[in-house]
Amino acid sequence: MENYQSLLEKQKAFFRTGQTKSVEFRKQALNKLKNLVTANEQNILDALKADLNKPEVEGKRAEIGLVVSEIDFMLEHLSDWTKPEEVPTPATHEGASSFIMADPYGAALVIAPWNYPFQLALNPLAGAIAAGNTAVLKPSELTPNTSHLLAALINDHFDEDYLRVVEGEVETSTALLKENFDYIFFTGSTGVGRIVAEAAAKHLTPVTLELGGKSPVIVHEDADLDETAARIARGKYANAGQTCVAPDYVLAHSRVKDELIAKIKQVITNNYGTEVSADTFPHVVSERHFDRLQGFLDNGTLAAGGGSDRSQLFIEPTILDNVSWDDAVMQDEIFGPILPVLTYDELPEAVEKIMDRPKPLALYLFSDDEGVQDDVFGNLSFGGGAINDTINHMTSHYLPFGGVGDSGMGAYHGKASFDTFTHYKSVLKRSNK
Repeated sequence: MENYQSLLEKQKAFFRTGQTKSVEFRKQALNKLKNLVTANEQNILDALKADLNKPEVEGKRAEIGLVVSEIDFMLEHLSDWTKPEEVPTPATHEGASSFIMADPYGAALVIAPWNYPFQLALNPLAGAIAAGNTAVLKPSELTPNTSHLLAALINDHFDEDYLRVVEGEVETSTALLKENFDYIFFTGSTGVGRIVAEAAAKHLTPVTLELGGKSPVIVHEDADLDETAARIARGKYANAGQTCVAPDYVLAHSRVKDELIAKIKQVITNNYGTEVSADTFPHVVSERHFDRLQGFLDNGTLAAGGGSDRSQLFIEPTILDNVSWDDAVMQDEIFGPILPVLTYDELPEAVEKIMDRPKPLALYLFSDDEGVQDDVFGNLSFGGGAINDTINHMTSHYLPFGGVGDSGMGAYHGKASFDTFTHYKSVLKRSNK
Protein backbone atom coordinates (compact mmCIF):
# COMPACT_ATOMS: atom_id res chain seq x y z
CA MET A 1 0.00 0.00 0.00
CA GLU A 2 1.44 3.34 -1.05
CA ASN A 3 2.36 5.90 1.58
CA TYR A 4 1.11 9.42 0.93
CA GLN A 5 2.93 11.08 3.82
CA SER A 6 5.40 12.79 1.49
CA LEU A 7 2.63 14.30 -0.64
CA LEU A 8 0.80 15.58 2.41
CA GLU A 9 3.98 17.07 3.86
CA LYS A 10 4.57 18.96 0.59
CA GLN A 11 1.04 20.34 0.67
CA LYS A 12 1.27 21.37 4.30
CA ALA A 13 4.63 23.05 3.65
CA PHE A 14 3.18 24.99 0.72
CA PHE A 15 0.17 26.00 2.81
CA ARG A 16 2.51 27.40 5.46
CA THR A 17 4.00 29.80 2.87
CA GLY A 18 0.68 31.66 3.01
CA GLN A 19 0.23 31.83 -0.75
CA THR A 20 -3.11 30.04 -0.77
CA LYS A 21 -4.54 32.62 1.64
CA SER A 22 -4.24 35.38 -0.95
CA VAL A 23 -7.65 36.16 -2.43
CA GLU A 24 -6.01 36.86 -5.78
CA PHE A 25 -4.25 33.47 -5.68
CA ARG A 26 -7.56 31.72 -4.99
CA LYS A 27 -9.32 33.55 -7.81
CA GLN A 28 -6.53 32.72 -10.25
CA ALA A 29 -6.79 29.03 -9.32
CA LEU A 30 -10.59 29.03 -9.67
CA ASN A 31 -10.40 30.77 -13.04
CA LYS A 32 -7.76 28.31 -14.20
CA LEU A 33 -9.93 25.39 -13.12
CA LYS A 34 -12.96 26.86 -14.87
CA ASN A 35 -11.02 27.43 -18.08
CA LEU A 36 -9.76 23.84 -18.02
CA VAL A 37 -13.34 22.61 -17.69
CA THR A 38 -14.72 24.71 -20.54
CA ALA A 39 -11.77 23.97 -22.83
CA ASN A 40 -12.18 20.22 -22.29
CA GLU A 41 -15.96 20.00 -22.50
CA GLN A 42 -16.04 17.35 -25.22
CA ASN A 43 -13.37 15.26 -23.51
CA ILE A 44 -15.42 15.36 -20.31
CA LEU A 45 -18.61 14.36 -22.13
CA ASP A 46 -16.78 11.52 -23.87
CA ALA A 47 -15.45 10.21 -20.54
CA LEU A 48 -18.93 10.34 -18.97
CA LYS A 49 -20.35 8.53 -22.00
CA ALA A 50 -17.71 5.82 -21.75
CA ASP A 51 -18.18 5.34 -18.00
CA LEU A 52 -21.96 5.63 -17.60
CA ASN A 53 -23.41 6.06 -21.10
CA LYS A 54 -24.46 9.48 -19.84
CA PRO A 55 -26.25 11.52 -22.55
CA GLU A 56 -24.47 14.72 -23.59
CA VAL A 57 -27.36 16.96 -22.57
CA GLU A 58 -27.27 15.47 -19.07
CA GLY A 59 -23.50 15.74 -18.89
CA LYS A 60 -23.56 19.38 -19.92
CA ARG A 61 -26.31 20.29 -17.46
CA ALA A 62 -25.66 18.15 -14.38
CA GLU A 63 -21.88 17.77 -14.55
CA ILE A 64 -20.15 20.58 -16.46
CA GLY A 65 -22.83 23.25 -16.03
CA LEU A 66 -23.08 22.87 -12.27
CA VAL A 67 -19.30 23.06 -11.87
CA VAL A 68 -18.93 26.19 -13.99
CA SER A 69 -21.86 27.97 -12.32
CA GLU A 70 -20.52 27.08 -8.86
CA ILE A 71 -17.09 28.50 -9.69
CA ASP A 72 -18.65 31.65 -11.15
CA PHE A 73 -20.67 32.15 -7.96
CA MET A 74 -17.54 31.77 -5.84
CA LEU A 75 -15.58 34.21 -7.97
CA GLU A 76 -18.38 36.76 -7.66
CA HIS A 77 -18.56 36.61 -3.86
CA LEU A 78 -15.13 35.49 -2.70
CA SER A 79 -13.80 38.95 -1.84
CA ASP A 80 -16.71 39.52 0.53
CA TRP A 81 -16.56 36.07 2.09
CA THR A 82 -12.89 36.45 3.06
CA LYS A 83 -13.22 39.81 4.85
CA PRO A 84 -13.03 39.78 8.65
CA GLU A 85 -16.48 40.35 10.11
CA GLU A 86 -16.82 42.89 12.91
CA VAL A 87 -19.27 41.85 15.60
CA PRO A 88 -20.57 43.65 18.71
CA THR A 89 -18.49 43.63 21.89
CA PRO A 90 -20.14 43.30 25.34
CA ALA A 91 -20.22 46.42 27.50
CA THR A 92 -18.11 44.57 30.07
CA HIS A 93 -15.24 44.73 27.57
CA GLU A 94 -15.19 48.53 27.21
CA GLY A 95 -12.63 49.77 24.72
CA ALA A 96 -12.30 46.41 22.97
CA SER A 97 -13.39 45.34 19.51
CA SER A 98 -14.42 41.91 18.23
CA PHE A 99 -14.14 40.29 14.86
CA ILE A 100 -14.32 36.88 13.17
CA MET A 101 -11.67 35.78 10.66
CA ALA A 102 -12.23 33.22 7.90
CA ASP A 103 -9.25 30.88 8.15
CA PRO A 104 -8.57 27.90 5.84
CA TYR A 105 -8.03 24.56 7.55
CA GLY A 106 -4.88 23.65 5.59
CA ALA A 107 -4.57 20.45 3.57
CA ALA A 108 -7.91 18.95 2.54
CA LEU A 109 -8.77 15.47 1.25
CA VAL A 110 -11.73 15.12 -1.13
CA ILE A 111 -12.99 11.60 -1.87
CA ALA A 112 -15.45 11.63 -4.78
CA PRO A 113 -18.12 9.12 -5.88
CA TRP A 114 -18.88 7.53 -9.24
CA ASN A 115 -22.47 8.60 -9.96
CA TYR A 116 -21.67 12.19 -10.96
CA PRO A 117 -17.93 11.60 -11.15
CA PHE A 118 -17.00 15.01 -12.55
CA GLN A 119 -19.32 17.38 -10.72
CA LEU A 120 -19.08 15.69 -7.32
CA ALA A 121 -15.29 15.77 -7.57
CA LEU A 122 -14.76 19.34 -8.71
CA ASN A 123 -17.47 21.18 -6.77
CA PRO A 124 -16.00 20.25 -3.37
CA LEU A 125 -12.52 20.88 -4.77
CA ALA A 126 -13.61 24.37 -5.82
CA GLY A 127 -14.84 24.95 -2.27
CA ALA A 128 -11.47 23.91 -0.86
CA ILE A 129 -9.69 26.26 -3.27
CA ALA A 130 -12.03 29.17 -2.53
CA ALA A 131 -11.46 28.76 1.19
CA GLY A 132 -7.67 28.87 0.71
CA ASN A 133 -6.68 25.26 1.26
CA THR A 134 -4.42 22.86 -0.58
CA ALA A 135 -6.16 19.64 -1.62
CA VAL A 136 -5.79 16.02 -2.66
CA LEU A 137 -8.63 14.63 -4.77
CA LYS A 138 -9.37 10.89 -4.95
CA PRO A 139 -11.83 10.14 -7.80
CA SER A 140 -13.81 6.90 -8.00
CA GLU A 141 -12.14 3.89 -9.59
CA LEU A 142 -15.57 2.76 -10.85
CA THR A 143 -15.55 5.54 -13.46
CA PRO A 144 -11.98 5.17 -14.75
CA ASN A 145 -12.27 7.37 -17.84
CA THR A 146 -13.45 10.34 -15.82
CA SER A 147 -10.87 9.60 -13.14
CA HIS A 148 -8.02 9.59 -15.71
CA LEU A 149 -9.29 12.83 -17.21
CA LEU A 150 -9.49 14.54 -13.80
CA ALA A 151 -5.93 13.44 -13.10
CA ALA A 152 -4.75 14.89 -16.40
CA LEU A 153 -6.58 18.18 -15.92
CA ILE A 154 -5.34 18.77 -12.39
CA ASN A 155 -1.93 17.11 -12.29
CA ASP A 156 -0.75 18.55 -15.61
CA HIS A 157 -1.74 22.12 -14.76
CA PHE A 158 -1.27 22.57 -11.00
CA ASP A 159 1.75 21.90 -8.78
CA GLU A 160 1.35 18.79 -6.62
CA ASP A 161 2.17 20.74 -3.47
CA TYR A 162 -1.06 22.68 -4.10
CA LEU A 163 -3.54 20.36 -5.86
CA ARG A 164 -3.15 16.69 -6.68
CA VAL A 165 -5.39 13.92 -8.03
CA VAL A 166 -4.54 10.46 -6.72
CA GLU A 167 -6.08 7.55 -8.60
CA GLY A 168 -6.51 4.03 -7.33
CA GLU A 169 -8.71 1.36 -5.82
CA VAL A 170 -10.14 1.08 -2.32
CA GLU A 171 -6.63 0.52 -0.97
CA THR A 172 -5.67 4.00 -2.14
CA SER A 173 -8.52 5.61 -0.21
CA THR A 174 -7.58 3.54 2.83
CA ALA A 175 -3.97 4.72 2.63
CA LEU A 176 -4.99 8.36 2.21
CA LEU A 177 -7.29 8.14 5.22
CA LYS A 178 -4.37 7.05 7.39
CA GLU A 179 -2.71 10.43 6.84
CA ASN A 180 -3.30 13.44 9.06
CA PHE A 181 -5.20 15.77 6.71
CA ASP A 182 -6.68 18.96 8.13
CA TYR A 183 -10.11 18.35 6.61
CA ILE A 184 -11.85 15.42 4.91
CA PHE A 185 -14.77 15.71 2.49
CA PHE A 186 -16.39 12.43 1.49
CA THR A 187 -19.31 11.69 -0.84
CA GLY A 188 -20.60 8.13 -0.99
CA SER A 189 -22.56 5.47 0.83
CA THR A 190 -23.56 5.53 4.49
CA GLY A 191 -21.55 2.36 5.14
CA VAL A 192 -18.31 3.78 3.77
CA GLY A 193 -19.11 7.10 5.44
CA ARG A 194 -18.87 5.37 8.81
CA ILE A 195 -15.41 4.07 7.86
CA VAL A 196 -14.30 7.57 6.83
CA ALA A 197 -15.63 9.06 10.08
CA GLU A 198 -13.78 6.43 12.09
CA ALA A 199 -10.52 7.14 10.26
CA ALA A 200 -10.98 10.90 10.73
CA ALA A 201 -11.62 10.45 14.45
CA LYS A 202 -8.14 8.99 14.96
CA HIS A 203 -6.65 12.40 14.10
CA LEU A 204 -9.66 14.44 15.33
CA THR A 205 -9.98 15.63 11.74
CA PRO A 206 -13.19 17.54 10.93
CA VAL A 207 -15.19 15.85 8.23
CA THR A 208 -18.12 16.44 5.89
CA LEU A 209 -20.04 13.31 4.91
CA GLU A 210 -22.36 13.57 1.92
CA LEU A 211 -24.20 10.26 2.08
CA GLY A 212 -27.58 8.99 0.88
CA GLY A 213 -30.69 7.19 2.04
CA LYS A 214 -34.16 6.31 0.93
CA SER A 215 -35.56 9.68 -0.10
CA PRO A 216 -39.37 9.52 -0.08
CA VAL A 217 -41.95 11.28 -2.24
CA ILE A 218 -45.32 11.95 -0.66
CA VAL A 219 -48.08 12.50 -3.21
CA HIS A 220 -51.16 13.85 -1.46
CA GLU A 221 -54.66 13.56 -2.87
CA ASP A 222 -54.77 17.21 -4.03
CA ALA A 223 -51.59 16.96 -6.15
CA ASP A 224 -51.60 17.96 -9.82
CA LEU A 225 -50.88 14.47 -11.12
CA ASP A 226 -49.65 15.49 -14.58
CA GLU A 227 -46.94 17.76 -13.18
CA THR A 228 -46.26 15.38 -10.31
CA ALA A 229 -45.67 12.43 -12.64
CA ALA A 230 -43.36 14.46 -14.89
CA ARG A 231 -41.27 15.78 -12.00
CA ILE A 232 -41.00 12.43 -10.23
CA ALA A 233 -39.92 10.69 -13.45
CA ARG A 234 -37.34 13.36 -14.23
CA GLY A 235 -35.83 13.12 -10.76
CA LYS A 236 -35.96 9.33 -10.56
CA TYR A 237 -34.70 8.24 -13.97
CA ALA A 238 -31.98 10.84 -14.61
CA ASN A 239 -28.62 9.05 -14.57
CA ALA A 240 -30.57 5.76 -14.35
CA GLY A 241 -31.62 6.61 -10.84
CA GLN A 242 -28.01 6.81 -9.67
CA THR A 243 -28.50 10.15 -7.96
CA CYS A 244 -28.14 10.62 -4.21
CA VAL A 245 -31.29 12.77 -4.03
CA ALA A 246 -33.33 10.75 -6.53
CA PRO A 247 -36.83 9.84 -5.34
CA ASP A 248 -36.27 6.42 -3.80
CA TYR A 249 -39.92 5.49 -3.32
CA VAL A 250 -43.36 7.05 -3.62
CA LEU A 251 -45.96 7.18 -0.86
CA ALA A 252 -49.14 8.00 -2.75
CA HIS A 253 -52.56 8.68 -1.30
CA SER A 254 -54.78 5.69 -1.97
CA ARG A 255 -57.25 7.85 -3.94
CA VAL A 256 -54.63 8.87 -6.52
CA LYS A 257 -52.12 6.00 -6.56
CA ASP A 258 -53.40 4.13 -9.63
CA GLU A 259 -53.80 7.28 -11.71
CA LEU A 260 -50.34 8.48 -10.67
CA ILE A 261 -48.74 5.21 -11.80
CA ALA A 262 -50.53 5.43 -15.15
CA LYS A 263 -49.26 8.98 -15.66
CA ILE A 264 -45.64 8.12 -14.72
CA LYS A 265 -45.80 5.25 -17.24
CA GLN A 266 -46.94 7.73 -19.88
CA VAL A 267 -44.10 10.11 -19.03
CA ILE A 268 -41.59 7.26 -19.40
CA THR A 269 -43.02 6.53 -22.85
CA ASN A 270 -42.96 10.20 -23.80
CA ASN A 271 -39.37 10.64 -22.63
CA TYR A 272 -37.76 7.41 -23.77
CA GLY A 273 -40.10 5.89 -26.38
CA THR A 274 -42.19 2.74 -26.27
CA GLU A 275 -39.01 0.64 -26.04
CA VAL A 276 -36.24 2.15 -23.94
CA SER A 277 -32.87 1.61 -25.60
CA ALA A 278 -29.64 0.63 -23.89
CA ASP A 279 -27.95 2.89 -26.42
CA THR A 280 -29.58 6.06 -25.12
CA PHE A 281 -30.41 5.33 -21.45
CA PRO A 282 -27.61 5.64 -18.87
CA HIS A 283 -26.03 2.40 -17.69
CA VAL A 284 -25.72 0.95 -14.21
CA VAL A 285 -22.17 1.45 -13.05
CA SER A 286 -21.05 -2.15 -12.49
CA GLU A 287 -22.07 -5.81 -12.65
CA ARG A 288 -22.17 -5.94 -8.85
CA HIS A 289 -24.56 -3.01 -8.75
CA PHE A 290 -26.61 -4.47 -11.60
CA ASP A 291 -27.02 -7.81 -9.82
CA ARG A 292 -28.19 -6.08 -6.65
CA LEU A 293 -30.81 -4.09 -8.59
CA GLN A 294 -31.88 -7.12 -10.59
CA GLY A 295 -32.81 -8.81 -7.33
CA PHE A 296 -35.44 -6.14 -6.65
CA LEU A 297 -37.38 -6.66 -9.88
CA ASP A 298 -39.52 -9.47 -8.47
CA ASN A 299 -40.68 -7.37 -5.50
CA GLY A 300 -44.33 -6.39 -5.67
CA THR A 301 -45.90 -6.24 -9.14
CA LEU A 302 -44.30 -4.85 -12.28
CA ALA A 303 -46.33 -1.84 -13.35
CA ALA A 304 -43.82 -0.64 -15.97
CA GLY A 305 -40.40 -1.64 -17.30
CA GLY A 306 -38.52 -4.50 -15.72
CA GLY A 307 -36.45 -5.32 -18.80
CA SER A 308 -32.69 -5.62 -18.39
CA ASP A 309 -29.48 -6.64 -20.15
CA ARG A 310 -26.52 -7.53 -17.95
CA SER A 311 -24.08 -7.44 -20.87
CA GLN A 312 -24.84 -3.73 -21.30
CA LEU A 313 -25.51 -2.98 -17.61
CA PHE A 314 -28.94 -1.79 -18.66
CA ILE A 315 -32.18 -1.75 -16.65
CA GLU A 316 -35.32 -0.13 -18.00
CA PRO A 317 -37.11 2.64 -16.11
CA THR A 318 -39.24 0.51 -13.81
CA ILE A 319 -42.26 0.99 -11.54
CA LEU A 320 -43.14 -1.54 -8.84
CA ASP A 321 -46.71 -1.59 -7.51
CA ASN A 322 -48.09 -3.49 -4.51
CA VAL A 323 -44.79 -3.23 -2.67
CA SER A 324 -44.69 -3.84 1.08
CA TRP A 325 -42.44 -2.19 3.66
CA ASP A 326 -40.83 -5.58 4.29
CA ASP A 327 -39.74 -6.18 0.69
CA ALA A 328 -36.00 -6.16 -0.07
CA VAL A 329 -36.37 -3.10 -2.28
CA MET A 330 -37.50 -1.10 0.78
CA GLN A 331 -34.58 -1.99 3.04
CA ASP A 332 -31.73 0.05 1.54
CA GLU A 333 -31.26 2.93 -0.89
CA ILE A 334 -32.06 1.65 -4.38
CA PHE A 335 -29.74 3.88 -6.43
CA GLY A 336 -31.13 2.65 -9.71
CA PRO A 337 -34.08 3.13 -12.14
CA ILE A 338 -36.57 1.21 -9.99
CA LEU A 339 -39.46 3.09 -8.35
CA PRO A 340 -41.55 1.33 -5.69
CA VAL A 341 -44.99 2.82 -5.03
CA LEU A 342 -46.73 2.41 -1.67
CA THR A 343 -49.99 3.91 -0.41
CA TYR A 344 -51.44 5.67 2.61
CA ASP A 345 -54.96 6.71 3.59
CA GLU A 346 -54.28 9.43 6.16
CA LEU A 347 -51.31 11.82 6.21
CA PRO A 348 -50.21 11.00 9.79
CA GLU A 349 -49.78 7.40 8.64
CA ALA A 350 -47.32 8.47 5.92
CA VAL A 351 -45.43 10.78 8.28
CA GLU A 352 -45.15 8.02 10.89
CA LYS A 353 -43.80 5.51 8.36
CA ILE A 354 -41.06 7.90 7.24
CA MET A 355 -40.27 8.89 10.82
CA ASP A 356 -39.68 5.24 11.72
CA ARG A 357 -36.88 4.97 9.14
CA PRO A 358 -33.36 6.51 9.05
CA LYS A 359 -33.36 10.22 8.21
CA PRO A 360 -33.21 10.61 4.40
CA LEU A 361 -31.03 12.95 2.38
CA ALA A 362 -34.05 14.39 0.58
CA LEU A 363 -37.83 14.49 0.94
CA TYR A 364 -40.39 15.59 -1.62
CA LEU A 365 -44.03 16.52 -1.13
CA PHE A 366 -46.60 17.10 -3.85
CA SER A 367 -49.48 19.11 -2.42
CA ASP A 368 -50.72 22.70 -2.55
CA ASP A 369 -52.35 22.39 0.86
CA GLU A 370 -50.32 24.56 3.24
CA GLY A 371 -51.56 22.59 6.22
CA VAL A 372 -50.21 19.40 4.65
CA GLN A 373 -46.94 21.15 3.83
CA ASP A 374 -46.60 22.36 7.43
CA ASP A 375 -47.34 18.89 8.83
CA VAL A 376 -44.77 17.17 6.64
CA PHE A 377 -41.95 19.68 6.76
CA GLY A 378 -42.55 20.55 10.40
CA ASN A 379 -42.47 16.98 11.68
CA LEU A 380 -39.93 15.13 9.52
CA SER A 381 -36.14 15.41 9.67
CA PHE A 382 -34.22 15.18 6.38
CA GLY A 383 -31.29 16.82 4.63
CA GLY A 384 -33.20 19.03 2.19
CA GLY A 385 -36.07 18.76 -0.22
CA ALA A 386 -38.77 20.37 -2.27
CA ILE A 387 -42.49 21.00 -2.46
CA ASN A 388 -44.02 20.11 -5.82
CA ASP A 389 -40.62 19.30 -7.33
CA THR A 390 -37.72 16.86 -7.08
CA ILE A 391 -33.89 17.18 -6.97
CA ASN A 392 -33.73 20.85 -8.07
CA HIS A 393 -33.08 22.12 -4.54
CA MET A 394 -29.51 20.80 -4.85
CA THR A 395 -28.76 23.08 -7.82
CA SER A 396 -29.25 26.36 -5.91
CA HIS A 397 -26.15 28.23 -4.73
CA TYR A 398 -28.27 29.72 -1.95
CA LEU A 399 -29.44 26.42 -0.42
CA PRO A 400 -26.81 24.52 1.61
CA PHE A 401 -26.86 20.89 0.52
CA GLY A 402 -26.22 18.07 2.96
CA GLY A 403 -27.70 15.29 5.04
CA VAL A 404 -28.61 14.56 8.64
CA GLY A 405 -28.18 11.39 10.67
CA ASP A 406 -27.58 8.40 8.43
CA SER A 407 -27.69 10.65 5.35
CA GLY A 408 -24.64 12.65 6.36
CA MET A 409 -23.25 15.63 8.23
CA GLY A 410 -22.21 19.07 7.05
CA ALA A 411 -23.28 20.88 3.89
CA TYR A 412 -21.89 22.62 0.83
CA HIS A 413 -22.81 24.53 -2.36
CA GLY A 414 -22.33 28.29 -2.75
CA LYS A 415 -21.31 30.08 0.45
CA ALA A 416 -21.80 26.80 2.35
CA SER A 417 -18.88 25.29 0.39
CA PHE A 418 -16.62 28.14 1.51
CA ASP A 419 -17.86 27.74 5.08
CA THR A 420 -17.26 23.99 5.05
CA PHE A 421 -13.56 24.34 4.28
CA THR A 422 -13.13 27.34 6.59
CA HIS A 423 -12.47 27.63 10.32
CA TYR A 424 -13.91 30.85 11.70
CA LYS A 425 -11.49 32.34 14.24
CA SER A 426 -13.00 34.60 16.90
CA VAL A 427 -10.72 37.46 18.01
CA LEU A 428 -11.10 40.03 20.79
CA LYS A 429 -8.83 43.06 20.41
CA ARG A 430 -8.01 45.31 23.35
CA SER A 431 -5.63 48.18 23.83
CA ASN A 432 -2.70 47.99 26.26
CA LYS A 433 -3.57 51.47 27.51
